[in-house]
Amino acid sequence: MKFQHGKNLVLKDKKSIFIDKTVKIGNNVTIYENNRIEGDTVIADNVTLLPNNYIVDGIIGQGTTVNYSQIEKSTVGKNCKIGPFSRLRPNTTLKNDVHVGNFVEIKNSTVGNGTKANHLAYVGDCDIGDGCNIGCGVIFVNYNGKIKQRSKVGNNCFIGSNSNIVSPVNIESNSYICAGTTVTKEVKSGDFVIGRVRQENKENRAQMYLKEIKGE
Repeated sequence: MKFQHGKNLVLKDKKSIFIDKTVKIGNNVTIYENNRIEGDTVIADNVTLLPNNYIVDGIIGQGTTVNYSQIEKSTVGKNCKIGPFSRLRPNTTLKNDVHVGNFVEIKNSTVGNGTKANHLAYVGDCDIGDGCNIGCGVIFVNYNGKIKQRSKVGNNCFIGSNSNIVSPVNIESNSYICAGTTVTKEVKSGDFVIGRVRQENKENRAQMYLKEIKGE
């Protein structure tokens, strides 16, 4: 492998690792088995690439860990944690200390310092500020069937699980979106937003439907 690298590069299994000759790697980097790194990728100092990553034309910041994930034409800041099973599509920028976890896909978006999207979310065409929490199942609905539209989220926002952010909307800083809410209009700073159908409990009705399911 003929590529530019610094001191103390550790390749755990050279036979299963592919690194393009155009790749640049810093000091004290550890790369585990089954990694493929291509194009104009730059990997900074103290990065750990755990097994099974595919990175092409990516910039990986100092101290970041990537695990079982795909990164394409994207920039990742310092001390981020990516994966497992994350996908960063083109034109994604993660600032520092960002967590992107299981089955999270991000595309054409900016994610601010310390923001976390730990599982099962889609962030498309959005600018998210610092210190936000993107809950499980959150979807940024960026496509209406004809055009892609963009949303913006300020700093220190909480977006609860299974929320839909229907672009284009602006969610200002320090706002709280309750789980299960569909957001279609602007949210002002400090707003508490809830948009669910009210639960109704029908007493003693379950057995009738359970019998239909069982075919009784």
